[in-house]
Amino acid sequence: MARQKIVAGNWKMNGSSESIDQLVVGLNAAIDNAPVEVVVAPSFPYLAQVDNLLEKSPIKMAAQNVSEQGSGAFTGEVSISMLQDFAVDYVLVGHSERRSVYGETDQVIAEKTKALLASEITPVLCIGESLEQREKNITLDVCFSQIDAVLNLVGVNAFEQVVIAYEPVWAIGTGLSASAEQAQEVHKAIREHIAKSDEVVSEKVRIIYGGSVKASSSSELFTMPDIDGALVGGASLKVEEFIGIVKSAG
Repeated sequence: MARQKIVAGNWKMNGSSESIDQLVVGLNAAIDNAPVEVVVAPSFPYLAQVDNLLEKSPIKMAAQNVSEQGSGAFTGEVSISMLQDFAVDYVLVGHSERRSVYGETDQVIAEKTKALLASEITPVLCIGESLEQREKNITLDVCFSQIDAVLNLVGVNAFEQVVIAYEPVWAIGTGLSASAEQAQEVHKAIREHIAKSDEVVSEKVRIIYGGSVKASSSSELFTMPDIDGALVGGASLKVEEFIGIVKSAG
């Protein structure tokens, strides 16, 4: 089954009004009818600015996080209904930085995923193991546990509307990256794990790779049968580098 590839740029806590103008204008000029889905994820303060800049663009927008709560006394949080005031098509949930730095649990991430699905916004469910966990040979145990928390709450059919981003924590922002073969091994295992619940859904779900993705290494990643795109960090802040990744996916 052909799955449309997706290349998403996670800008994290980077950027200014001026630099984002330059970045998005550059991306708009370079991306026209791309054969892959292209997504950018700015910080919350710049959603309106990026929304306006992408008004006539094929590039889609993601938010980097969302609250599982609908509204109320949750200072500093952002609700789904707030995101719906903008053209937000995707939301990252469970990024390793949210898990490790801010203590988000598998259950909280599952609740966020459920709320997004109910609002018809596509969750990008980030999963992945630490270096210590990889060295203990429990990579798949960790990934399956993170998936199962969501699977048990929303059911397997909902995964047709979920993008899974496998991001080995040891490869995020370190300059290290899993080899294409290492990444494919985990992606294949994830798909097989979902297939235990539903083979049809497992063939439809898009599983993308993240972790120091660069234009120079992305072509090999995208030749792997179970790698459906990339979640790009630092390289997504550079127009030429990000475009290089997009082109290699097409």
